[in-house]
Amino acid sequence: MFGTAQITQAFDARRLARALDTWREAASLVAARWRAFLDAEPESRKRAFASYLAALDAEEAAAADVAAQPSTIAA
Repeated sequence: MFGTAQITQAFDARRLARALDTWREAASLVAARWRAFLDAEPESRKRAFASYLAALDAEEAAAADVAAQPSTIAA
């Protein structure tokens, strides 16, 4: 039988995995938006840079979510 601690740990591990997946996707988007900015024509560079900054904000939020996950998960 599973104890409450084991069940909680399993849910925590699942939440951490989801948070890490979200962070990885956000980090990938940052890289893509940076490349788009570098490749942008002069007339669209402002918009491309704003898009890059928005991706950075999303990545920061995702990283904060990862950091907020419980640290009791066994390695």
